[in-house]
Amino acid sequence: MDWFRTFFPYENGIPNEDSIAWIVGRLNVKAFEACFIEWVNGIAKPSHGQIIAIDGKTARCSHNRGKGQGPLHVVSAWACQQRLSLGQIATDQKSNEITAIPALLQLLEIKGALITLDAMGCQKDIAKQIIRQKGHYVLALKGNQGLLHEAVVDYFQVAESAGFARIEAQHKHTLDCGHGRIETRSHYLVTDLSTLPHVKDWEGLASIGLVISQREDKRSGQKSVEKRYYINSIKDVDVFAEATRAHWGVENRLHWVLDVVFSVPGVQH
Repeated sequence: MDWFRTFFPYENGIPNEDSIAWIVGRLNVKAFEACFIEWVNGIAKPSHGQIIAIDGKTARCSHNRGKGQGPLHVVSAWACQQRLSLGQIATDQKSNEITAIPALLQLLEIKGALITLDAMGCQKDIAKQIIRQKGHYVLALKGNQGLLHEAVVDYFQVAESAGFARIEAQHKHTLDCGHGRIETRSHYLVTDLSTLPHVKDWEGLASIGLVISQREDKRSGQKSVEKRYYINSIKDVDVFAEATRAHWGVENRLHWVLDVVFSVPGVQH
């Protein structure tokens, strides 16, 4: 109470929650968002090598069928080591992530940080913006980048078939046990870009990466293998391995909390 009175007398005590909600509901959303992100950036103290995962999430119970409103989709920036949400931008649908990501990046101080994005964010203009804001990137690569994706997949298929013989690839293997399963990850990083098309179109591109995840359910014995491909502005396989693993923190530590902890059935936008 004493702290509140440094801003206002509050002679009759602190306003009730309805009064506070009334005031907050009349704030300029964009101005509040800008102030909040500036405050978060101030306490986050971004450091060289910090990993920032950017990903989208459709909010539960945010649709309104009666008014023809679809669910709210939010693009968030997550500081992986600090476990802190740095900012977010709302869009009407997932496809708008391509325009929301640059706007979100513009609000952040990313100098020296490593930005991780899924395939939706694997865009030439986004890579260029990250580099020009003096950051680095690890971008998941899928079929939306047709020729580049084909070239990277072909490169690693040939390399795997030859057991990576005579190929200058850095590699790192990790083992995780938990939740009733064993997961082995093999990370490969290659800086030879000579077989890729239009390399100069991707500002800062320095390497391509492959992660092979092999999972085994300890109870059923069922096994599965998944391969994921990346383009990067980094050249260190240890950093690459940490970044690809850390990216999923935005799912487990942010999106899960939004879904489960803050889920309020019936909330609509």
